[in-house]
Amino acid sequence: MKGPILIAAGAALALLLSQAALAQGSMDNGMMAGGATVKIPMKAENGSGEDGTATLAQKGDDVVVTLDLKNGPAGPQPAHVHSGSCDKLGGVVNPLTNVVGGKSTTTIKGTKLDSLQTGGFAINVHKSADDLATYVSCGDIPKKM
Repeated sequence: MKGPILIAAGAALALLLSQAALAQGSMDNGMMAGGATVKIPMKAENGSGEDGTATLAQKGDDVVVTLDLKNGPAGPQPAHVHSGSCDKLGGVVNPLTNVVGGKSTTTIKGTKLDSLQTGGFAINVHKSADDLATYVSCGDIPKKM
């Protein structure tokens, strides 16, 4: 009588352990596929009221940058990754797809998210292509901890 119970208990334990191993493997696969994501606040500048978020996500060998801003115009607004910080922007490092209706999604090919998380980059949005000097929203890409 004890034999069948021990066999059943052993089979249940083996099944449980195999499921745990599969779950661990799928978590590792997600990380190995480049699932890192950073969400940063975009702060309104120059009285624009255009605040929101920028999300940077590692997708394989690329970084996808998604901007989601409130209170913007319907027309296109240029956006870029700059060197420096919002307090002191440097040159353009990567142009981003224009923000239209508060939304923009850009894939930066061949870039690792870690390379943007040095504390030396910011994302900014300009008022328009005709008024690049006026910044309407900006967010510093934080240094990776």
